[in-house]
Amino acid sequence: MAASRIVIENCAIATVDAHDTEYASGHVVVADTLIESVGAGGAPAGLENVVRRIDGTGHLVTPGLVNTHHHFYQWITRGLATDHHLFDWLVALYPTWARVDEPMVRAAAAGSLAMMARGGVTTAMDHHYVYPRGAGDLSGAIIGEAARTGLRFTLARGSMDRGESDGGLPPDFAVETLEGALAATEETIDTHHDASPDAMTQIAVAPCSPFSVSTELMRQGAELARRKGVRLHTHGSETAEEERFCEEVFGMGPTDYFESTGWLGPDVWMAHCVHMNDSDIAAFSRTGTGVAHCPSSNARLAAGIARVPDLLAAGVPVGLGVDGTASNESGELHTELRNALLVNRLGTHRERALTTRQALRLGTYGGARVLGRADRIGSLEAGKLADLVLWRLDTLAHSSIADPVAALVLGAPAPVTLSLVHGRTVVEDGRLTMVDEDAVAGAARDEARRLARVATRPGDVTA
Repeated sequence: MAASRIVIENCAIATVDAHDTEYASGHVVVADTLIESVGAGGAPAGLENVVRRIDGTGHLVTPGLVNTHHHFYQWITRGLATDHHLFDWLVALYPTWARVDEPMVRAAAAGSLAMMARGGVTTAMDHHYVYPRGAGDLSGAIIGEAARTGLRFTLARGSMDRGESDGGLPPDFAVETLEGALAATEETIDTHHDASPDAMTQIAVAPCSPFSVSTELMRQGAELARRKGVRLHTHGSETAEEERFCEEVFGMGPTDYFESTGWLGPDVWMAHCVHMNDSDIAAFSRTGTGVAHCPSSNARLAAGIARVPDLLAAGVPVGLGVDGTASNESGELHTELRNALLVNRLGTHRERALTTRQALRLGTYGGARVLGRADRIGSLEAGKLADLVLWRLDTLAHSSIADPVAALVLGAPAPVTLSLVHGRTVVEDGRLTMVDEDAVAGAARDEARRLARVATRPGDVTA
């Protein structure tokens, strides 16, 4: 059967390939699920079976954005504990989060995915680690919503087994047992993970953090991931409090602790990595461990400024993350392009911290590299998967900025005229094509209100 083709012409193009190739006016041809050609000028003549031809005048085409860290369930607890640092914020919110159930998680996932998709995300991930007993099939609900929205997706199946009585932060009723967490994680991999290069759904093993997980769960989680051939994800070096916790409990800093439990390597990525010294960065560089940089969340929780320029200079894979929307209420990744650039220029490198092109690379190819998928997504190149975004830059918000990449990164959030995932349209003229945004918003509102009611009932703990 002849390939169906979509042709986009007359647009600026930022390929984010190895050479940062850009075209002031060029074309992209999509054939079924793949990018067939990218180049200057009009598309090749004589193309057959063109089902759609788009005039991209006034637009920029980039690879789709890749989100490397998120907590979807937090969509229904936005706007709470707004003046807390991380540990106090967690203590304040864990009792509420521990009461989520399947309908709540499904509605929250739908809201999180919809917001990201509207803002140019084509590959999403969710680190879900709250699994109350009797709450239903939470992993299945999240994966189902990702498929319904049309995004490429990684579920980092999280876990916690260190409750308050064991010196952890979560209440005891919010954690799993070591055996239960490992068994459920393995079942999630067996049921949902697709190891193929073109996969729409993949699973990672993701114990939550050093202060909510036992050392044995870290060790056995790493062993499970490598036995199953999947990636590993957790939070690392997010705050000064975490660093002190690791020193007091484990007698070493976070990076040394992670290495002692098998949690450094090219199949691992950590969220945040704010408080890292030169030795920590060298360890990440030596082992190929990746970083999910979450500038808005780090600022919201007063965690600090990650040393992104130093990480990049050392060759560490770095991508961008929205993080949970209880610490980044906007829930959008394209705003993180701008925030990454601005926040890092407040650090020691100042104006030389990041360029606009580096910020775009973090949100595209960098994220693909962190997720282990840079051979198939993250740049616009012939033979790669057709995950791309057509950004409109000729409106009032951007029309006087001559450099389209600077317009995208430094300007107001740009409207998405078209977003393709696997060659399929998921956003058209700023609206989702696969789901009803208004229905998603209504369901999220209703479940947020239900969770608020449940959380205020004294002693009402999910059985």
